[in-house]
Amino acid sequence: MTQAELTRNPTRSGPTRPRKEHRAGWRVAWIFVLPFLFFYILFLIYPALQVAYLSLTNSDIAGQGSLIGLSNYAELLHDKEFWASVEHTVYFVILTVVPNTAVGFFFALLVVRLRRLRLPVLSAFFLPFILPVSVVTTGALWILDANFGIVNSLTGSTTAWFSDPTWAMPGVALVTIWWTVGFNMLLFIAGLQNIPSDYYEAAALDGANGLQRFLFITCPLVWPVASLVLVLQLIAQFKIFDQVYLLTGGGPYNSTMVVLFYMYREAFQQGRGGYASAVALVLVLIITVVSAVQYRLLRFRR
Repeated sequence: MTQAELTRNPTRSGPTRPRKEHRAGWRVAWIFVLPFLFFYILFLIYPALQVAYLSLTNSDIAGQGSLIGLSNYAELLHDKEFWASVEHTVYFVILTVVPNTAVGFFFALLVVRLRRLRLPVLSAFFLPFILPVSVVTTGALWILDANFGIVNSLTGSTTAWFSDPTWAMPGVALVTIWWTVGFNMLLFIAGLQNIPSDYYEAAALDGANGLQRFLFITCPLVWPVASLVLVLQLIAQFKIFDQVYLLTGGGPYNSTMVVLFYMYREAFQQGRGGYASAVALVLVLIITVVSAVQYRLLRFRR
């Protein structure tokens, strides 16, 4: 079709076929997306809405109860045990997030530099991450046993890691770092291997020593990965439950009573499903706010 014909009859212009192909592409995309969307709504959105509704009721664990409005949230604001569990959770986050990230980065550097020992070192530190939490905690109870544990035997200490209120939370934090550091290490290894070697060669030709290359090349270029690890760790550690449940049961003297364990106790031991739902939503709000603030700070740092 000539330009003159297109001018006389604009309705017969060329984009008709691309538009049809565009619509066909969207139909194909929806075919692939709809199954995921269906299960996402069924298993995530609907349960979340149900929890929000239950938080406005005095329901038991089976969901039987009546609407009471915001009474659960009003009670929550004055619940000293709940705020104590928030403090314990924040303490655990402080003990784990930054140390876990730093240890993962250190071992990633070790794996990248020790080429001949890369596989043994990587396997040694990643193996705990693929083990079930029950296996990890059973091993931790044996290793950190106050009387017969390997750590106390080697150091000559008599520290009661999981029965002393002072050491219970640090003990849980130590086990968590040992269990999850392998995942952070893998992320850092990927980030380090994506740094072009040309940068280091150019810096070496300019007279930069090893420390300068690390500070001005490695650290800035691996920072996006570090930001991701910090955000993921923050979210994961705020949701601490398994290790506390299996290692200390919230004790001793409620010193490891974190928010999720408190929610579990209110729901399954006290039978207060509505109140536990309110605790869950407040925890989601806390995680969202803290994660958003952390993201803004890390983005500013970049």
